[in-house]
Amino acid sequence: MSPPESLVDTVPDLDVEALSRALLEPRIIEEKMLTLIRQGRIAKWFSGYGQEAISVGTTRALDDRDYLLPMHRNLGVWTTRDVDRERLFCQLMGKEGGFTNGRDRTFHFGLPEKNLVGMISHMAAMLPVACGLGQAIRYRDADRVACAFCGDGGTREGDFHEALNLASVWDLPVIFLVENNGYGLSTPTEAAVAPDDIADAAAGYDMPGHVVDGNDVFAVIDAVREARAHARAEGPVLLELKTFRVRGHEEASGTAYVPDELIEEWTEKDPIDRFTDRVRGEGLLGPDVIEGIRADLESTVDELAEWALGQPEVSSTPEAERDAVFAPSPDPDPPSSDVKTEETRFIDALQDGLWDAMQDDEDVVLMGQDIAEYGGAFKVTDGFVDEFGNERVRNTPIIEDGALGAGMGLALEGLPAVVEMQYADFISCGFNQTVNNLATTHYRWGQPVNVTIRAPFGGGIGAGPFHSQSREAWFAHTPGLKVVVPATPRDAKGLLRTALADPNPVLFFEHKKLYRSIRGEVPTGEYTLPFGEARVVREGSDATIVTYGVGVHWALEEAKHQAAENGVELEVVDLRTLVPWDRETVRQSLKKTNRLLVLHEASRTAGFGAEVAAELGEIGFELLDAPITRVAAEDLPVPNAKPLEDEIFSAEARLRPTVEDLLAF
Repeated sequence: MSPPESLVDTVPDLDVEALSRALLEPRIIEEKMLTLIRQGRIAKWFSGYGQEAISVGTTRALDDRDYLLPMHRNLGVWTTRDVDRERLFCQLMGKEGGFTNGRDRTFHFGLPEKNLVGMISHMAAMLPVACGLGQAIRYRDADRVACAFCGDGGTREGDFHEALNLASVWDLPVIFLVENNGYGLSTPTEAAVAPDDIADAAAGYDMPGHVVDGNDVFAVIDAVREARAHARAEGPVLLELKTFRVRGHEEASGTAYVPDELIEEWTEKDPIDRFTDRVRGEGLLGPDVIEGIRADLESTVDELAEWALGQPEVSSTPEAERDAVFAPSPDPDPPSSDVKTEETRFIDALQDGLWDAMQDDEDVVLMGQDIAEYGGAFKVTDGFVDEFGNERVRNTPIIEDGALGAGMGLALEGLPAVVEMQYADFISCGFNQTVNNLATTHYRWGQPVNVTIRAPFGGGIGAGPFHSQSREAWFAHTPGLKVVVPATPRDAKGLLRTALADPNPVLFFEHKKLYRSIRGEVPTGEYTLPFGEARVVREGSDATIVTYGVGVHWALEEAKHQAAENGVELEVVDLRTLVPWDRETVRQSLKKTNRLLVLHEASRTAGFGAEVAAELGEIGFELLDAPITRVAAEDLPVPNAKPLEDEIFSAEARLRPTVEDLLAF
């Protein structure tokens, strides 16, 4: 066997001393953290001990402009990207001055100025985000790639497969880096992953896949550099970097479930020892230099850690924490009272708002199933691809979570993303990205995420339990999401324009039955309407119905009936947005009528009407002449047969008798 080639000949621009320092720094930080845990001075640590070559080698192989999406064992990514050490140590210790202000731990944050995107705890969730970043890179024709880390266990998640497929179909400049360290918590990889090599999955998605010795920093650098060149020119690459987790899943869990012989085997393959032996063997770095680097780093790390531990505990105020949930939104620009209007269908108003926004901002990108040439399931985007092209109107595979994660990636690169759910019911397949990733990002690390999720929802068309649900309460319960439910064409256009300009994730619910069944006067120019302002759509004095969406039309019909038949004047308040929602307008209406009925199409238990009723019970109790009443659907899946839906399930069927009971109280 011929001897290995010299590093000087095979590694371009090799700075052995700098690489030695880069490898040793995360190791020495790890050693300090383990000491602090044993001393009881910190409580938790997720160790990447023995895996440093992957983080350091990958980061050194990439350009600083490239995106990195690391996980919780990738301390070396942060140190190699040269993040502020004082703030980093405050973050690691959970002290004042960290990057998240105490709102999340260790590496659950991003640094846009370093092109680092923070993780969430849900495995593989950041891989679709990398696809969105890759999509933005292609759109801007930039010389960059996105590199997303994933553990071996995370490769069994749907996000892994959705992301690989999307990146391959769209030829995105993404490197998927699987850090196979032998265990997912206590489960050995071979007990959870069928193939011997996870890299074999690449063949199923028509991309290169390579197995790399993850404990050889030079092999990592070489593989990542080649992967970057391929990703930039041709499309995605899957790298499986074999390594081993010699510490516990987190330090407190220990390693009792790992056979001793495995620990011994992999300890002999320690990446720092291998690096040191090789550079010493080639005479590139003497032992005195390496010992000097270690001593210097140990002193620096010890000083930083002790300093950080002495920093104040995180403090804040309720007001500051509430203000951190959402990024500041632009002021609305409502139409003037004398603006020209045209009678328009609900669907046409949506189309006009979306079309105008895309004309005004060439960075707005639409994604969804069949939204391009087909125009979407309900034809809202019909004709858009002819005007704006396939780069801005993109058909996605059937990957709700993948599409929403990609939308987040686009937003991180400053491209407002509009993701259409074919039916709102299907958003359950994208729940994780919506409630755990999109919703939390600004609160955790201050990153605006301009993603609008268009969700055709609701019943009344005999479509059964999977195409008729009203799930708005799921998202109203999730801090960090805005929830909009327009009832009129005017509001549909104006609120959609507001959503597209908002730097926060917005759930935009569009009632399918209203698309072509209602018309209304809509301003012809550009305008936006404020979130959090309800509208009194009918004045009255005897009772208030507060509602939203299709319920507004039910309430207006009932008010018309009661006025004609009984001389009763019902006031109807359209909330328009559920997050934020306008408590004061509802209270002022109750102050006038002294009776309140809350109406919505969704099932009764834990529906948004319960929130309205409870809130008004607190802030308007003294105004009530009767108990607050709710009208909602039965607690049933939506039946398919029209008579069952209309006569048993629907809230509309029980509105009139409930109104009459309220008036008679």
